[in-house]
Amino acid sequence: MPRANSGSDVRWAQRWRARWDRQQERYLPDREERFDAILDVLEHAVAVDRRRRHHNADHPFRFLDLGGGTGALSERILRRFPHSRAVAVDFDPVLMRLGRTALPQFASRLAWVEVDLRNRDWTSKLPPGRFDAAVSTTALHWLTTAELARVYRAVAGRIRPRGVLVNGDGLRYGREAPFLGRWAQDHRTLDHAHARDRGEEWSAWWAAVVKDPRLAREAALRATRVPRHHERTPPVDLPTHRRLLARAGFREVDVAWSHWENRVLVAVR
Repeated sequence: MPRANSGSDVRWAQRWRARWDRQQERYLPDREERFDAILDVLEHAVAVDRRRRHHNADHPFRFLDLGGGTGALSERILRRFPHSRAVAVDFDPVLMRLGRTALPQFASRLAWVEVDLRNRDWTSKLPPGRFDAAVSTTALHWLTTAELARVYRAVAGRIRPRGVLVNGDGLRYGREAPFLGRWAQDHRTLDHAHARDRGEEWSAWWAAVVKDPRLAREAALRATRVPRHHERTPPVDLPTHRRLLARAGFREVDVAWSHWENRVLVAVR
């Protein structure tokens, strides 16, 4: 059985998580709005299902966090839904170490599974049973179109009927919207220029991680797992996400919230 983290371990991980959040907000100043939109979707999805099944507010709600990272999204959902339980999956040992260590108050409700979503059999590592929802934020853009298609099919097989997949990410316009696509590109360029004044860069955060001896093992392992910068993966546009989700078996797919191409996409199983 793993040793419980000390108070100093928890505070150390919480400082790194807070620094991660500030770094993420440099690129996503409306990050909390996106979180709120995801939680609002789950609020409605859970409420509708409880009425349909005649369950009360204390009925357990189980969700899968895809690319859970430091647990930022899982933490917010667990706080919003006191009777919820989460399974967070990720393949980044640094972010998972920080999440596991910083959130001892959710130890009985939050399970961590270290798995690569690019592997075809990744769902075999999950606990048995179906989920009420799958969620993700700023994570699935790492995947190619073929990998994303497999992930959506796999997730569809683990969500109960009328369950939901909620994905918050940068989902670009497709070829059918050339003007909007160019305007969104102009917005991104302007926003990135303003980001220089909003704190630490992504690369600077990771450079600092490498210098922390308490993360040496995880940083070395990460270097073998992420040999290239994820921005080299061509982004999958919004129409392709819709098409892949429909092919995977989701009956309804639509955008629930957006700020230009920063969107929350919802798919109903």
